[in-house]
Amino acid sequence: MVSDDQPLFLFLPAGHAPECGSGRGGDAPSLFPVLFRRTAGYVHDPAVRRQQEYTFPKDKFEKETVNMKHNTLTKLITLALAAVLALSMAACGSKGGDTKTAIKIGVPNDTTNEARALLLLQENGIIKLKDGAGITATKNDIVENPYNVEIVEAEAAQLPNMLPDLDYAVINSNYAINAGLNPVNDSLLIEGSSSAYANILAVKEGNESAQVVALKAALESKQVADFIAEKYAGSVISVVENPTDGYSDQVDYDALKGQTISVAASPTPHAEILEVAKEILAAKDITLDIQVYNDYVVPNTVVDDGTVTANYFQHLPYLEDFNAQNGTHIASVAAIHVEPMGLYGGKQTTLDALSAQ
Repeated sequence: MVSDDQPLFLFLPAGHAPECGSGRGGDAPSLFPVLFRRTAGYVHDPAVRRQQEYTFPKDKFEKETVNMKHNTLTKLITLALAAVLALSMAACGSKGGDTKTAIKIGVPNDTTNEARALLLLQENGIIKLKDGAGITATKNDIVENPYNVEIVEAEAAQLPNMLPDLDYAVINSNYAINAGLNPVNDSLLIEGSSSAYANILAVKEGNESAQVVALKAALESKQVADFIAEKYAGSVISVVENPTDGYSDQVDYDALKGQTISVAASPTPHAEILEVAKEILAAKDITLDIQVYNDYVVPNTVVDDGTVTANYFQHLPYLEDFNAQNGTHIASVAAIHVEPMGLYGGKQTTLDALSAQ
């Protein structure tokens, strides 16, 4: 039996604090004992209480005053308990609400190269795209994401510079090489040589001039194929099945003497490969004017408006999408090489982060 004046202690033992959203015991620390006192017979009505103060005997009044003080203390301690409980539950909620950190993978933001990057990730089990998502797939087509990957879309040329801020990035070989990366040695994943994304020589539709045929023949030469094999050692692969001596019997090279053929190209490897073709044409007194661009738009617009004869920087899926989106009329005349797209490490240097989730 507990008397009215005997203090009571309330403890919440370790492991019995409520866990946020669960209703179960959690890992919150044990709470301080709460002291409270029974106040049997205590009158809460202030008017009645004032009247009692005049009628109560002195000893009973003093006892009642002590009870009031204890009641105030009890309220203060109860408020403190509530604060401790709130902090405990907040900490519990923070701990229980943690989610796995997303793995950021950068991909090109143009339609066909983004799809190509996503297909590479799918082929290696990192994501799964919805059925039918092909060369126009976007990150919105991802239906399974077991490794909590966050796809970061960015301009293809900027992805090598973004590696320090990303876990990984899927980068076109030309931009990887230009950034000092070796697609064969530095990539963590890479497309096979059978990729359907062969880089092409392209011209304005209907342009079948002798200049175009002469440039095509030079790029399909054994000299170019050998240069690609020796220079890039698998990072760039020639797709020309029957390399020639660099000349076509359909061209009157004497008639082309002194003429200049202009071509727009990416710096690496396209402009480097064109330097070999330039030597072949120079032997016939034909000048090849190589105009270097660092983007995927201008090389097509300058061909479409007739400023430049040809370009050499893109694959056919990209060209077809570009024509559809921009109303241009550019056509492929030859497939020259393929640049296997690769996944490169940024903050991550291995694929372990994609297997430990």
